Amino acid sequence: MSEQSTALDRTDRRILGLLQQDGRMTNLALAEAVHLSPTATLERVRRLTAAGFILGYRARLNPELLGAGMLVFVEVLLDRTTPHILEEFKQAVQDRPEIMECHLVAGGFDYLIKVRAADMSDYRDLAGRVLWGLPGVRETRTYAVMEEVKNSPDIHLGL
Repeated sequence: MSEQSTALDRTDRRILGLLQQDGRMTNLALAEAVHLSPTATLERVRRLTAAGFILGYRARLNPELLGAGMLVFVEVLLDRTTPHILEEFKQAVQDRPEIMECHLVAGGFDYLIKVRAADMSDYRDLAGRVLWGLPGVRETRTYAVMEEVKNSPDIHLGL
């Protein structure tokens, strides 16, 4: 556990947990749930935000209803892993809104990418138009998700 995270008391962790479950929770409801005054609660939320524990608030959208029901993970192997190539690849990924997540990993390949598409035909188009054109890509392996068993953005806070 990092030094910064150990500085959080139980109430801070409870606030983070509640906001993680419902980012639209009113300050009054949050204050009632953690047994503090609304002013004290708001000050804690501001402090947690300023310290970087809270990165922002977003709506979770339904990919099925938005024509992006197919979830795909892609292993990417680069030609070379020099600092220049890695930086060029990272920048290109940042510029592609189709790529939801990209992680540099240790192991038999270099990056793991997460994308969504409408269907296999749409993914094939995205792979040819975006993924295979990223700088330094030598090889990709695609894993189409058959069923999302668990999909949670929540961080376990040990409450």
